[in-house]
Amino acid sequence: MAIVKMKKLRVMAMAADREKLMRGLLHLGCVQISEPADRLSDPEWTELFRREGSALMETRNRIADVDTALGAIKKYGHLKEGLFPQRRTVSEQEFLDEGAASRAAQTAREVNELLQRISRLNSEEERLSAVRASLLPWSALDLPLEETGTRHVVYRLGVCPAAVDLGAVKTELDASSIAAQLLEAGADRQQRYLLLICLRADGGEAMEFLRPYGFSVVTFPDVSGTAQENLQRLDRELEERRKAREEAVAAITGCGEYADALKSYADRLRSQHEVDVGQSNLLTDGTVLFFEGWVPEESAGKAEAFLKQLGCAWELCDPVPEEYPSVPVKLKNNRLTRPLNMVTEMYSLPAYDGLDPNPLMMPFFVLFYGIMMADMGYGILMVLLGALLIKKAQPKGTMRNLAELMELCGVSTFILGALTGGFFGDFIPQLARIINPNTTLTALPALFTPLSDTMAILIGALALGFVQVVTGMAISFVKKVRDGQTLDAVFNEGTWWVIYAGTALAILKIGTVGGVPVVLAVGVVMLLIGSTRGKKGFGKIGGFIGAVYNGVTGIFSDVMSYSRLMALMLSGSIIAQVFNSLGAVTNNVIGFVVISMVGNALNFLLNILGCYVHDLRLQCLEYFGKFYKDGGKPFHPLTFATKYVDIKEEN
Repeated sequence: MAIVKMKKLRVMAMAADREKLMRGLLHLGCVQISEPADRLSDPEWTELFRREGSALMETRNRIADVDTALGAIKKYGHLKEGLFPQRRTVSEQEFLDEGAASRAAQTAREVNELLQRISRLNSEEERLSAVRASLLPWSALDLPLEETGTRHVVYRLGVCPAAVDLGAVKTELDASSIAAQLLEAGADRQQRYLLLICLRADGGEAMEFLRPYGFSVVTFPDVSGTAQENLQRLDRELEERRKAREEAVAAITGCGEYADALKSYADRLRSQHEVDVGQSNLLTDGTVLFFEGWVPEESAGKAEAFLKQLGCAWELCDPVPEEYPSVPVKLKNNRLTRPLNMVTEMYSLPAYDGLDPNPLMMPFFVLFYGIMMADMGYGILMVLLGALLIKKAQPKGTMRNLAELMELCGVSTFILGALTGGFFGDFIPQLARIINPNTTLTALPALFTPLSDTMAILIGALALGFVQVVTGMAISFVKKVRDGQTLDAVFNEGTWWVIYAGTALAILKIGTVGGVPVVLAVGVVMLLIGSTRGKKGFGKIGGFIGAVYNGVTGIFSDVMSYSRLMALMLSGSIIAQVFNSLGAVTNNVIGFVVISMVGNALNFLLNILGCYVHDLRLQCLEYFGKFYKDGGKPFHPLTFATKYVDIKEEN
């Protein structure tokens, strides 16, 4: 339950041992290689060393290729992984097997080639279908489409809007002096498809005559034969491409048996990506390699044993205070505090010289969540959902922390629900009244209820808020004393504790001399001394006024923020009871259960997120603001990065 102590590591190795070095560090999984920007900015270093090259971009491209292949197999092979895909467990030797990787790479290439073929065939189908659609209206025309006329006669294909009265146009054309004839080849809702036959000498005049009717010429370049002949040809070509596409799809479907191998290969490439990133941070002159990094103190022995075995030269030392901002942070927590990592990471990791907030936050976070949710039914659901997620999905990292946090908060929610008598609101009493209108069960046993004890709950919420704020001040006090800032601790946090105690004694009329509360007076004197330290003249007055204003308004606003504990408890209880009342209107057990469960499901989904957000706000703003020093950088050691498989630990 602390920030893991780090050791700074400097390593010098032979360039010929690069692969063994990187593979060994990957196996250890406890060494982070630092970015060598500081070294490369030093001219003396740049004269000797350069960055080690790596196949980083190539590896990224290969990852993209295998992910594309897996997506194609999943799409065309209709692989069903279920809601919680299972992760296979493989040995490290199996995971790093070169033969398996080569076969998987070949499979990925074949699938991607088939995928590209399908894409080309789809494009060709779209093109042929578009040509077919353009020819279909002319299918009844028994005239080769490349024909434009004879020596004396001109043929023109064209279209005009469907709304044109073709009969009237023909009548006017016949009555004119133009030697032309207009034939209809087909029609649809938008257009009429026409054939204009006229003498060459009258061609221009005929076009001018038809222009007001929206007539426009249509041509089919590179097309010979009648429309019907071309349609038959296009149908054959479309059928050929459909068969070719089906064959390609079937080939991809047949690769479904290699899905597990591809997943393992994808994870291997992701691990290789981590190696490439680390390798790009190595410095070399072609003969030796040099890098700096970090290793947890508890793992330093393993790292030293490996480096000694490889014949490297190394140095381990503690970071100096000037290096603290660049020291990576790793939190060490137990089963109860580890789930709070997701809260800490969402806000910001603590600085290396700061405090691990998880054990300091866990009791408050879990308790406050239970107060806001406060329902036995919801608590049971949260515990079951968390357990189901852990068992079926076997998540890691943030998702694992989320599931475990859901279980902890579910237990708290159940306990507070038992104290308030809530089980999906008033589900049980309402159901009992429907089954037996004469029942005496009007409510479950409760220590207090949100609707009848609202003011008591509000006071309790504010009292809990005051306790957390004072706890944050106490942590800050201890931290300042530890850092040698004793006077700051006494005249900041200590002063306000004396004032709080004096105020309480004054209200109780205890410890007064001549009507003046002594402890409160001592606190005011301490505030005066602390706020005017290092100030002169009017600065002392301004400092005192500012300290009083900031202190009073600060504690008041901080504590009042905890009224949301009461507000969310009350709103969740009311919404649940409203839906139960709506279900009870049916006076039917089945109707009641259906309406109540739907409403409670909506209320549950709304509150499970809302309570988390408000709980997070109380911790990050009201609590962390008292003592927390953020800005830590996460510890990212060179290790196996897997998504689909778990690697068995080997010595």
